[in-house]
Order: sequence, then C-alpha cells, then structure tokens
Amino acid sequence: MINIDIMKRLPNFDLDVEIQLDKEVLVLQGESGSGKTTILDCIAGLKDIDQGKIQFKEKTIFCSNESINTDIKDRQIGYVFQNYAIFPHMSVEQNIKFGLKYAPNSDEDYAEYIMKTLKIDHLRKRYPREISGGEKQRVALARALVIKPEILLLDEPFSALDKNTRETIYQEFIEFKEKFDVSVILVTHNEDEAKLLGDRIINIDQGKIVN
Repeated sequence: MINIDIMKRLPNFDLDVEIQLDKEVLVLQGESGSGKTTILDCIAGLKDIDQGKIQFKEKTIFCSNESINTDIKDRQIGYVFQNYAIFPHMSVEQNIKFGLKYAPNSDEDYAEYIMKTLKIDHLRKRYPREISGGEKQRVALARALVIKPEILLLDEPFSALDKNTRETIYQEFIEFKEKFDVSVILVTHNEDEAKLLGDRIINIDQGKIVN
C-alpha cells in the first residue's frame, strides 16, 4: 500500500490531497491548472512539499514532521513525462539503461526483458530522431520500468500520439498492467482513456479531491 498525504501552497490555491494506492491504475482527472501534474512532481521529489507524508509500504520517503526528504534518485519512482524527456544524444538502449546506475537492484537482464516485452529491443541502436512517436513512448515507459519502481507516474503519456497509434498503445498498456506488478498514477484529460485504462478515477479541482 502507498500512502500519499501532501499539502503545498500554490499561487492561486493550496494543494491538499490524501491518496491511498494499491497495485492498481489510479487516474487523476481535472481541468488544466487544477494541480494534477504538481501532485506527480511532489511525489517524485521534483517540487517541494510544505507539509505531509509519503510512504511506500513501510518506507517513508517524505515526512515534514520528521524532516525526511529522500533524494529524487533514491525514491525508486518511474516517471513518464508528457514529452517523454528522452535524451536525444543517447541511443534507445542507453536511454533505457540510464537509470540502472542509480537503481538499488540494478539488473541488465531485466532491462533486456523490458525491451523485449515492450517490443523495442530491435530499436536498441537507434536514436530518438530515428523512431516514431509510439516507439518513443515505449522507450520512455521502458526507462521508467527498468528501475523496478515502487510507483509509476504517467503524465498525459499518450496525448501526443495520433489516433491509430494511441489505440495500439492502449491495448499494449492493458497487457502491461497484467504483466507488471506496480502501482500507477495516470494523469489524463481524455475521459474514454481514463475509463479504459484506469481501475479508479479521482477528480481534482483547485488542488482538492472532489469525488
């Protein structure tokens, strides 16, 4: 079980949410600027939290009362950004294995398994400029998974894909859910996508859970 209880003061409102997450896909929905991405960034350690606690099973990675704030690279979190954030100067294989040097359980064989499972092992020597949008999305997902994360954060990961590619990726994501035992938080504006991929949906408005 993952427990997230965070409060952060923002210019227009206070972000204040409490979330419990099991091995499931939790979807965050809401208007632009409602705080969805900020929630992901706070969990990942990319943004400071004013008050609260984040606990993965028995491990506390943040606690304002106890002055615990685990470094980003030690949080064991996989994050797929909206623009994928793939390093253009690195090959597909180098991108995917980049996080292994920081992973507590570095496993080259697991990296190979991830590439084969996501059907991108044949792209290993290519560079981001040489692959399609759908392939970049798979590379970003593989890079996030290779560290065996406690939680996988996905910020609008399918929004840049065309309709046909998106439908293919949806099916692959459903298969992915069955193969990988990981908690997922997915941010999306697409209601059909949320219903198809999510096990549970939470609506965020002005930094608060409204359902």
